Amino acid sequence: MNKIFNINLGGYPFTIDDDAYHTLDKYLSTIKRHFANSEGCEDIIADIEIRIAELFNEELKGQPIVGRREVDKVIKVMGTPEEFGATEEDHIKDNGQKSHAKGESKTYTTGKRLFRDPDEKVIGGVCSGLSAYFGINEPVWLRILFVFTFFTGVGIMLYFVLWIAIPEAKSSGDKLSMKGEKIDVTNIARKVEEEINNLTNTISEMTKEFNSKKKV
Repeated sequence: MNKIFNINLGGYPFTIDDDAYHTLDKYLSTIKRHFANSEGCEDIIADIEIRIAELFNEELKGQPIVGRREVDKVIKVMGTPEEFGATEEDHIKDNGQKSHAKGESKTYTTGKRLFRDPDEKVIGGVCSGLSAYFGINEPVWLRILFVFTFFTGVGIMLYFVLWIAIPEAKSSGDKLSMKGEKIDVTNIARKVEEEINNLTNTISEMTKEFNSKKKV
């Protein structure tokens, strides 16, 4: 008889058996050690846990308990420690021995999902989200189309309906899915770090502009 644990992962409750729990715990510990020096470590871990929880929900299909099979499949999708560049020190087991991930990596690509894009929004991110979904490089063309239809009243109604109906891309996984990119450890970390760098650059530019105006 195996022990079971009740865990909260990415805001979702799961019941997981003993073997699966320890495998998942070591995997997440390896990720935490690997990104420990990253400025966005907490956000990276949080978004990875959300994505793992989504994959568990897809895999369980009504089953009550997460088993080793589900954990192994999720690790293949998210990437083994070797695939996202973890060093030997990153995946040392608690008993001091190295953890060796086995099994071939499965190619996993996500289809595009429709979200509102909060990073490129002017009002609600509807046009930028639609542009990403349909592969339009410049959302300005959709914005122009909505502006023209605003005069008929239909455009305003349609825009607000879409604003309500389309969810906002909140996590890194959402933003990757919005563009049809693979949602794994490597890409989630890259996305978080890009957002932090963009925010840092924006703050730096605003500070320089403020100091320049102050001197004048």
